Amino acid sequence: MEQETEIDVMIADASHEVYVDTILDTIEAAAKVRGTGIAKRTHEYVAQKMKEGKAVIALAGDKFAGFSYIESWGNKQYVTTSGLIVHPDFRGLGIAKRIKDMTFQLARMRWPKAKVFSLTSGAAVMKMNTELGYVPVTFSDLTDDESFWRGCNGCVNHDILERTNRKYCICTAMLFDPADPHRAKREADEREKNNNK
Repeated sequence: MEQETEIDVMIADASHEVYVDTILDTIEAAAKVRGTGIAKRTHEYVAQKMKEGKAVIALAGDKFAGFSYIESWGNKQYVTTSGLIVHPDFRGLGIAKRIKDMTFQLARMRWPKAKVFSLTSGAAVMKMNTELGYVPVTFSDLTDDESFWRGCNGCVNHDILERTNRKYCICTAMLFDPADPHRAKREADEREKNNNK
């Protein structure tokens, strides 16, 4: 992919539904390549996130480049940024970070007091989460909303989650808590570290 290609990262809307099947195919293919689990979503589910303004899409002209969405749980006390994917043709260009930053800001804007969490088995996502102020937590620190956990049913590792009574799985749980009194110090330390590079 040529570096000159301009990639637009934007909040998705109903006009982007034409990309949903490509998004779902890209997510499934990536999970197979990595040998990791993924919570499966339907065309209707992803399209609804777009219509509600709860998704971010990256496009190179009219070509799909990347995607993620947000969802609230537990009476809006928790929010997830989920389904982060970059099409193989556009990897290595920093698109995932741009999408992750935008979904995080979107979640914080819509639900400023909510705890934002992520379940991931990907090292790159863990790094991005850490840069945004997430910290690793136990699964018990996440929402107890059953509809969230049902989303894990389609994952190949779901049996681990069930066997451990939802205490452990392959994924790492990470949480951004806007009320965490230590967050400001961690953010200041991170900024200082980045400034000294």
